[in-house]
Amino acid sequence: MNKAYFEILRAGVNTTIQDKGRNHLYHFGIAVSGAIDQRNYALSNRLVENRLNEAVVEFAFQGPLLKLINGRINFAISGDIFFKIIRKNLEVEDGECYKSYTLNEEDKIDIISTKKSTYGYLAVNGGFNLEKTWGSYSINTKANIGPNDGKKYSLNDKIYIKNSDTKNLIKKNIDYNHSPDNIVRVIKGTNFNFFSTDAIDKFFKEDFLITNLVDRMGIRLTGPKLENIVSSNIKSEGLVRGVIQVPADGNPIIMLSDHGTVGGYPKIGVVIAADLDLIGQLIPGTKINFKEVSLEEAQNIFKAYTDDTNKYLNECN
Repeated sequence: MNKAYFEILRAGVNTTIQDKGRNHLYHFGIAVSGAIDQRNYALSNRLVENRLNEAVVEFAFQGPLLKLINGRINFAISGDIFFKIIRKNLEVEDGECYKSYTLNEEDKIDIISTKKSTYGYLAVNGGFNLEKTWGSYSINTKANIGPNDGKKYSLNDKIYIKNSDTKNLIKKNIDYNHSPDNIVRVIKGTNFNFFSTDAIDKFFKEDFLITNLVDRMGIRLTGPKLENIVSSNIKSEGLVRGVIQVPADGNPIIMLSDHGTVGGYPKIGVVIAADLDLIGQLIPGTKINFKEVSLEEAQNIFKAYTDDTNKYLNECN
């Protein structure tokens, strides 16, 4: 049987392959990368009965138009996504997120756009036929690491599929309803005391706006300028996903999955683990507020978030 693959008829804005990411390489200057929204990434895989660390297609804003060449597969899309299925006979079906569908040879998936979110995920049963780089399928376009020579996908590229001859494809769905919140919870950063009392007061009480400068590396915010009373430059220190740096202009930057491993801007806070999926999905123009929580509170919130994720994974039917 000929190998099955998706032919890309429209690439979309930022179409890459992602998984949980590549750990234990920070000391080499290699970012973790991985899906921006780890919960939706896992749900897409569960819907097609994959291992939870299987590679998926991640897309932003406008997704790809894909044509299946050879074979027959199940696929599912997670996120807040507007997409259609175009059958070989030109019949068009409106797609629903968190529900698996069967796709036959020469059928197409048209991922038209995200709605009130930035990223979405496409998983196929059995996963994609790719090679790992340092233990992960994730593409980091800033460092050209991962499948497709570390680049986002373009028109006429192909994404090969591992398993396309499954005889009995089981359809699943999840009743998932999660509304984004503009409250972002943080713990104090390592340079919290670099900022004036007035800056700290503004940080926790005033609105910040997500600008158009958003990508997989980070999110630039605008709002009240945060006054630094010590130094706007420090010796480069290690960074983590969710850390909030404040450069000399006083406008915070939130680091995301493809962030650099070190940075020299003071760090006022760190987004708690339970809110990382949320912050990555918020669209430009969204107003957010920061709320301080203790380390113990952050741990309890993360446990509740993990339990909630597992509930959805277990409810897949």
